[in-house]
Amino acid sequence: RLVSNPKISKNSSSNEEHNYSQDEHLNTLLTNVVNEVTNYADRMNGQIRRLADIGRALSGVYDINNLLEMIVDEARNFTNADAGTLYIVEDNHLRFKIVQTHSLGIRMGGGSGDKIHFPPLEMKESNVSAYVAMKGLSVNIPDVYHSDLFDFTGPKKFDQSTGYRSKSMLVVPMRNHENDVIGVLQLLNAKNPKSEEIISFSPDYESLTESLASQAAVAVTNASLINEMENLFEAFVEVMATAIDEKSPVTGGHIKRVANLTMTMADVINE
Repeated sequence: RLVSNPKISKNSSSNEEHNYSQDEHLNTLLTNVVNEVTNYADRMNGQIRRLADIGRALSGVYDINNLLEMIVDEARNFTNADAGTLYIVEDNHLRFKIVQTHSLGIRMGGGSGDKIHFPPLEMKESNVSAYVAMKGLSVNIPDVYHSDLFDFTGPKKFDQSTGYRSKSMLVVPMRNHENDVIGVLQLLNAKNPKSEEIISFSPDYESLTESLASQAAVAVTNASLINEMENLFEAFVEVMATAIDEKSPVTGGHIKRVANLTMTMADVINE
């Protein structure tokens, strides 16, 4: 009798359709979640592989200027940031080494950029880059205009003079193998790869950029040590030649001429 009741039969059919609709909706949601997780995992795996490739590339560069420029280029590409600045700690100050803003065509420092005329930054905690260098902590700011944690007078003056709009900022310390902070890497205005909209630097990018900065610091330290060894060797040769020259001017002059001729031959072979 229940089955033959038209009202009950109609309600039963309606419930089945409703349940089917719910199941279909849940399946769609589950599929979307699985796809998002898969895409995220693939993207992170790609970034980690990219990080390893960058580390290998950095280890093969020994010219300091080219190395610093390469670090900022790779960091910007890695995080899809529009701008980047690299400072090196010198004499208790932060000295500008690389300054780049892609959208404004600014490229300063390094092996190919224009000369940097900005004065060094004092080690004051009110300055975000100095704070990072002093504390050894990373700072991730979604919008510098909506933050009162630091004094952003510098970026705001830059914006006024160029029409730029500084927004998201990621500042990380560059720690070498002895855990010393030798510099600071500052990235500005991360972009959504699809829409080009300015977005915040994600926590994942923050962690990966810290790894990149550490690799970069080790590479810079190694390059500096190699340059110092070369300078030490050249100084040793100069001292030895001078000592021989003092003992015998004739022999000393001969050694200097041989050294100059050798360097000339090396330069020609290298070219």
